[in-house]
Amino acid sequence: MNLHAPQAIFLIGLLPYVAIRSVYRKRAAGATTTVTRSNQRDRFLVLLVVLGQIVLPLLYLFSPWLDFANHASPSLAPWLGAATWLVGLWVFWRSHADLGTNWSVSLGLRSTHRLVTQGIYHLVRHPMYAAFILFGVAQALLLPNWIAGTSALVAVALLCVIRIPNEEAMMCEFFGQEYRDYMKRTGGVIPRLGTANEA
Repeated sequence: MNLHAPQAIFLIGLLPYVAIRSVYRKRAAGATTTVTRSNQRDRFLVLLVVLGQIVLPLLYLFSPWLDFANHASPSLAPWLGAATWLVGLWVFWRSHADLGTNWSVSLGLRSTHRLVTQGIYHLVRHPMYAAFILFGVAQALLLPNWIAGTSALVAVALLCVIRIPNEEAMMCEFFGQEYRDYMKRTGGVIPRLGTANEA
């Protein structure tokens, strides 16, 4: 079992992550999806993220199967990991709160979908992916294992590279020039400097 202070921080950090996702999944459950761009590849990408964020870390924490990939970690890594995880949790919560019932795990639009550009969406178009990247960095810092530590970052990188262009194409198709203008004034997962206060 690999359960020392940094790993315990990771495990405890999973609880609010799961709680946030559960609360907003329940709130969005009544909203009907009228447009979907979800396919087998998209579902596979989501499955990879679950594998990288949850399954492999738990396998590392509670079994010896991944011990061959353990490595030494700098003493500052757990502190940086905990801070990064906290920032990721705030971004994750804010993303859900600002998106409301527009949120969905799958790539699609709700029947009452509207373009959200306020709150954290005023800064970036994909803050939830930004949160996943922060979680991936935190996981790498908290779990000193080449497989379990980096698995989330690899999975999320694939998700972002493949899914974001499809999501943006869908949004452009349904929101047209309004979304294209939104793209010009905001960053994708990182805020665009000098544009946060533009109309």
